[in-house]
Amino acid sequence: MKQAYQWNAYLAEALGTFLFFFIGIGAGYAVAGFVDPGEGAASAIIVAFAHGLTLMVMVSALGAVSGGHFNPAVTFGLWVAGKIDTVKGAGYVVAQLVGGFVAAALAWYVFSGFAGIESSMAVPALNENVNMLQGIVVEAAATMVLLVAVFGTAIDGRGPKIGGIAIGLAVTAGILMAGGLTGGALNPARWLDPALFAMQWDNALVWIIGPLLGAGIVAVAYRFLFLPEADQAAAE
Repeated sequence: MKQAYQWNAYLAEALGTFLFFFIGIGAGYAVAGFVDPGEGAASAIIVAFAHGLTLMVMVSALGAVSGGHFNPAVTFGLWVAGKIDTVKGAGYVVAQLVGGFVAAALAWYVFSGFAGIESSMAVPALNENVNMLQGIVVEAAATMVLLVAVFGTAIDGRGPKIGGIAIGLAVTAGILMAGGLTGGALNPARWLDPALFAMQWDNALVWIIGPLLGAGIVAVAYRFLFLPEADQAAAE
């Protein structure tokens, strides 16, 4: 029975990541094809809320099965904090990457017939005024907000149990801030899967180092300073 639960968790991570990315990438294609190019703010809001609201639903609905990571940076952060073992964490990352790649491919299939739509539009990209180091800082900071929401509302038993609301809103806020600078991935898979499909690798370290660094910082802080276990260790 335990083994079945493990496989269910991996499938939940793949499914949740697929739906999260399909809606998010699809929203990006939709605003590129159907929204007036002059309405940049409206486009940013649409894309941010498409990602955030979908993640909110996925975490609330599938969190009981797998924990609702849907992001290698979240899995990495929980691994650093000692909340998931190495084998299960690696399995989660594989499931997330598979689900995300299928989402990138199917979103492209749906929108590929529209004029002006290119697969590269789904790949987060640096603003021409932002260098790689600045991009890493932006992605790390935005991901820190997400991980604070994860630890504070889903991991720490003292926090409010508000499902995926805080987590979804954290991603929405992160994309609203970072979208125009780095694409606002906050998630290595959100960059890698469409990049793999489009074969576009520019500034790859921004979306690998940035989210993992941000997740790692928050995970270390929670593990050694903020979680009840840290309080108990300090008292001893």
